[in-house]
Amino acid sequence: MKAFVVDKYGKSGVRAAKVPDPTIGPRDVLVQICAASINPLDIRVRNGELKQLLKYKTPFVLGHDLAGVVTGVGSEVRNCKIGDEVYARPRDMRIGTFAEYIAVDHADLALKPASLTMEEAAALPLVSLAAWQSLAELAQVKPGQKVLIHAGAGGLGSTAIQLGKHLGAYVATTANGKDAQKLRDLGADEIIDYTTANFAMQLSGYDVVIDSLGGDNLSRSLTVLKPGGLAISVVGPPDTAFASQLGQPLLKPVMWILSRNVRAQAKKLGVRYSFFCMRANGEQLKALSSLYDAGVLRPVVDRAFEFNDTLEAIAYVEKGRAKGKVVTVMPSIGTL
Repeated sequence: MKAFVVDKYGKSGVRAAKVPDPTIGPRDVLVQICAASINPLDIRVRNGELKQLLKYKTPFVLGHDLAGVVTGVGSEVRNCKIGDEVYARPRDMRIGTFAEYIAVDHADLALKPASLTMEEAAALPLVSLAAWQSLAELAQVKPGQKVLIHAGAGGLGSTAIQLGKHLGAYVATTANGKDAQKLRDLGADEIIDYTTANFAMQLSGYDVVIDSLGGDNLSRSLTVLKPGGLAISVVGPPDTAFASQLGQPLLKPVMWILSRNVRAQAKKLGVRYSFFCMRANGEQLKALSSLYDAGVLRPVVDRAFEFNDTLEAIAYVEKGRAKGKVVTVMPSIGTL
């Protein structure tokens, strides 16, 4: 089958290639991929930024999101059947959605939202799971709380705004002022135009911040929290809890060192810091499907590329200007 593989780490390390068709084990589902989406995580993996944590052996197929049709099931699979339309974010070490087929553990997928197209569904798994797990699970956001979501026009930001409002929070976001109306339509109560204003000078008393930018942005985010508030970063630095999530306790000392500066700053301010990395979860995708079908959440897709143009799609995302998710579709499905 055709796929886009990482031959070597780095910007020029991805190429189109012919690879063997996947085989399935008793817990696996074979999916013919109709659409996939590009995430910043794909670029970080391609560049080798996570190779000490996720030890992929090159060459490997890239890609973390999919929507498609089930063409085979293992002997232990009970949650879907051949012909079902599904979506998934395959678990780490089993990624590879930039391909014609993939074998996915049945626990990682769910029936796609019936009201959505394949292109729309492919845009959802990673960002929807990340939004749910960070806001509903980790932060346990409650009605009336104040949440700041950075980069609101992006894939994660646009999803987290909607979920934050669903959970009953007052939601502020940072974005280019040109996107203000779109973000209000998604539910944002307050938009800080990062091109003209410093959010840290305008906001205070927040319960939760979702940071997807890191660096100085994360440091300034700590200052807008109320005492006991929580800053969650999806770009690091990783903390000791992440070592536990990976099942690698020996990494705890390393991650303690990596995160000590931000943790010290948080402690001085009387707030908390947590690194967040989403995990595959088919049951949560099933629950999220209900929210999409009910119209509580909706996909935000910036642009669709043909599968053969996956390299161009990656380059487009890497420019950092996408307003929502970028998807790739198989020729038989068509583009948005």
